[in-house]
Amino acid sequence: MSDHLVKDLNAIELNALTKKFGDFTAVNDVTLSVAEGEIFGLLGPNGAGKTTLISMLVTMKRPTSGNAKVSGFDVVSDPGMARRSIGIVFQDPSLDEELTAHQNLELHGAMYGMEKETREERINQVIEMVELKNRLHDQVKNYSGGMRRRLEIARGLMHYPKVLFLDEPTVGLDPQTRKHIWEYIKKLRQEHNVTIVLTTHYLDEADGVCDKVAIIDMGKIIALDTPENLKNSLGGDIVSIQTDGCEKVKKALNNFAWIKEIKCHDGKTDIRLEQSEKKVPTILKETEKNGIEVKSINIRKPTLDDVFLHYTGRTIREEEASGKFSMRLRRKAWGRGR
Repeated sequence: MSDHLVKDLNAIELNALTKKFGDFTAVNDVTLSVAEGEIFGLLGPNGAGKTTLISMLVTMKRPTSGNAKVSGFDVVSDPGMARRSIGIVFQDPSLDEELTAHQNLELHGAMYGMEKETREERINQVIEMVELKNRLHDQVKNYSGGMRRRLEIARGLMHYPKVLFLDEPTVGLDPQTRKHIWEYIKKLRQEHNVTIVLTTHYLDEADGVCDKVAIIDMGKIIALDTPENLKNSLGGDIVSIQTDGCEKVKKALNNFAWIKEIKCHDGKTDIRLEQSEKKVPTILKETEKNGIEVKSINIRKPTLDDVFLHYTGRTIREEEASGKFSMRLRRKAWGRGR
């Protein structure tokens, strides 16, 4: 192998990467690395900069300043080699439904300049990988949503990429199909050492599949670690109560020093504290004293949703409810770099 093709130990290296659109800074001085074979989750509220960040890594947008390498190739000075080393699976459907799975894969391989014999060999490999061999010559319009997603992953792998970018890979799929997609993704890492960078708003899935996650907000990385370390960093338990008003609860409990944080979301009040089992009676006493009806209460350990809420002030469910996960707006985002 030539020196030019020797890869860094890290699959992705970002150094002070910045992207501006006029006076607006979409990505602000981001420095991070993703190790080879790692499954890396990029999480953030709408408009936080994650789409712009990924679009620079896949060479769709040019950085304003800073630099980034993918598989050892600079995305600005060597974009061709960087592109050849990556695969992309967008959230929006991008298969030709009138073609068969084989024809879709054949077309992709030809676009990457693969010889016909190599294309056929690779088609057989990737279709086997996603367990669609018996449907290889069926038109895509006859595929289920989960089958199409698996085919898109197979297509993204056709040209032997070292890094696979997945934009909301399981959105819109039923829970069972989502579980199967994640099994394929983990298998890719285990058997082929493919580095995977993904965005998702299913934080329980990110928790279960990602080696590391980064939370980006207002263009900056505000948290980066393993899911377990991020959850542990919050400390304590979460007492979640349903009442007729979060602000009333906050006011009633404001003077207790042992409460670390109170967050309102989805009509609930989440109270973070230590030794929750000893403090719940006090919480109930204070809410009753202040005329607050507690409709339900539960105690749990912090989740990745709690981490997201802690750092961004919103939950993923609230982001989803805002409607900005719609396909129309995401297509617009990829086109404009937001």
